[in-house]
This record gives sequence, structure tokens and C-alpha cells, in this order.
Amino acid sequence: MPRYEYRCRTCGDTFELNRPMAESSAPADCPSGHPDTVKLLSTVSVGGSASAAAPAPRAGGGGGGGCCGGGCCG
Repeated sequence: MPRYEYRCRTCGDTFELNRPMAESSAPADCPSGHPDTVKLLSTVSVGGSASAAAPAPRAGGGGGGGCCGGGCCG
């Protein structure tokens, strides 16, 4: 279940709630009981290591990936 971070506008405390994505925009009271809270924009942290290198460009092929770089645009 996703974890969302909120900040209370009354007391300034930040807190987290585990709730379903369907309820992410629902109001959340702070632990002190204040109803005036705002959901914060959170960053995602993923563990592990990035050891894979980016693929080398193809010889004589120009642009690379993406729609327009791959020649599918008209």
C-alpha cells in the first residue's frame, strides 16, 4: 500500500499515512486532530545499484530511440 506524506497547516507537523491510491486525495486529519492538512509531493527512493551501462549508438544509424528519432513520424 502506498505511503503519502502530509503537512498540517495549523501546527506545521508532517506525518505519513498508508492508504490505497484511490484514497490519496481524501482529506487527512493530522495526529493532533487538526483537519487543515495538505498532501506533500514525495520523492521515490529505490534501493539497488545501477551497474548496467547505456547501449552504444548504432553505427551509421543517426538518432537513436524515441518516436521521431526512430523514423516513425511523418
